[in-house]
Amino acid sequence: MKTKGELPNCPVATTVALIGNKWKLLIIRNLLVRSWRFNELHKSLDGISQKVLTENLRQMEADGIITRTVYPEVPPRVEYALSELGESMRPILDSMQEWGNNYKATLNN
Repeated sequence: MKTKGELPNCPVATTVALIGNKWKLLIIRNLLVRSWRFNELHKSLDGISQKVLTENLRQMEADGIITRTVYPEVPPRVEYALSELGESMRPILDSMQEWGNNYKATLNN
């Protein structure tokens, strides 16, 4: 997890620093529904490479936004889910969804 000194002073910039790329937002969008395995996430995010997905998942785990659970099975099963901190972003994504729907509606007029 980042320290206060590593984060911008502006709270909006802090949020953008943590979730401000396209892939992180789409990963969070999926994890708001349920936990996912790596390959499921990879297939659901059209255009993301395995390397970029891995990097984003690792960063989000380090930032405390998601959890990674490894099940002691053969072959190993790993699931990603939102942490309590990640779940607290639900209102942000709900607002983004509402704004996007409203914007699209204005284009149809």
